[in-house]
Amino acid sequence: MFDPAFFHITMLFFIWGFVTASIDPLVPSVRTVFSLTYAESMLTQFAFFLAYGIVSIPAAGVLKRLGYPVTIIASLAAMAAGCLMMPLATHVRSYPFVLVALFIIAAGITQLQVAANPLAANMGSPKGSHFRLTLSQTFNSLGTVIAPLIGSYVLLRGGVFAGVAVNAVSRDATLRNVDVQFLLITGVILLFTLFLWRVREGLHPRDEIEEMQGSPLAAFGSLWALFGAGAIFVYVGAEVSVGSMMINFLHQPTVLAVDYAQAGRLLGFYWGGAMVGRALGSLLLVRVKAYRLLGGAALFALTLCLLVTQTTGTVEGFAAIAIGFFNSIMFPTIFTLTLERSSAPAPATSGLLCMAIVGGAVLPVSAGYMADHASLAAAFWIPLAAYAVIATFALLASSKVVKSTNA
Repeated sequence: MFDPAFFHITMLFFIWGFVTASIDPLVPSVRTVFSLTYAESMLTQFAFFLAYGIVSIPAAGVLKRLGYPVTIIASLAAMAAGCLMMPLATHVRSYPFVLVALFIIAAGITQLQVAANPLAANMGSPKGSHFRLTLSQTFNSLGTVIAPLIGSYVLLRGGVFAGVAVNAVSRDATLRNVDVQFLLITGVILLFTLFLWRVREGLHPRDEIEEMQGSPLAAFGSLWALFGAGAIFVYVGAEVSVGSMMINFLHQPTVLAVDYAQAGRLLGFYWGGAMVGRALGSLLLVRVKAYRLLGGAALFALTLCLLVTQTTGTVEGFAAIAIGFFNSIMFPTIFTLTLERSSAPAPATSGLLCMAIVGGAVLPVSAGYMADHASLAAAFWIPLAAYAVIATFALLASSKVVKSTNA
């Protein structure tokens, strides 16, 4: 039976996927406008994902106090406020101010994820939790596919990308493009908030009263919550590292030798692979154990990273793009496997798992540092190691020794 509330929750996944993937085409823009190194330009991702490390645990407390509907509406308002700060940051030509605006946007998304992930998983029978969250994440991936296409058109044309000398005029043109992008995002967020307000009474999971018991810090006492947090940390770090490097990587003469705008459009295939994989994965999860699908995906992603480091040209470029397909089911399966096994309440576990998304701040900066001192291809060793950790998590999830009775 069609559930309007679940549909609206799923659209939340689309919105934060769109906003998050809009940072990828922003990276080459700020790198050129502010004359940054790869590592310095990756501070955009650092500022964005740092919010998860700082805000997630307090967000679990806010969710416990305010409940799901109010928390979700407040999260969207924070995201819109951060987007409105971006034109001010570009007006004063301040890269640190850009980073502050990104942090505020991400703080809103963090609060939204703490509420929406367990809500999507628990708006029905426990048996269907893997399917529901993976289905919602499919729409998250749809947002990440569309965002680079729009972002490449808006951010990576004209200005400093027009093939002329980089000067004050071209920098101003690119900064105005940044303004347009984030004002468009603000409009989408505010419009959706109005629609969501109409169904706010339906934004409640099963067993909400039981979920709201316990401390937001309770998840630190659950071994499985800590295992899951580690897996989320490296997964998000790997996904963001690859996505953030992709445009500059594909642009290289030794890879595909395409211009920045074309590379930005090809980035859409990286995120599109994740969308297709999640759509297929939501069907497979009805029949295949989640930990088996997760382990297989991690091993394939690891192999593709190895291929990137050992080859050149078209093979190297399309191996990097194909990683997105195998990223697809990792986040939702890690999340639901952890929720199933954690001894802590869902809001506390969700808070810890969302805090672990701070891996998207740490690993991309490390990858940028390696790109500066070795090469962009060598930087793929970092996501390769991350996928090895995820494969280990999947193996632990299948083990009868560590599996809890409620798995």
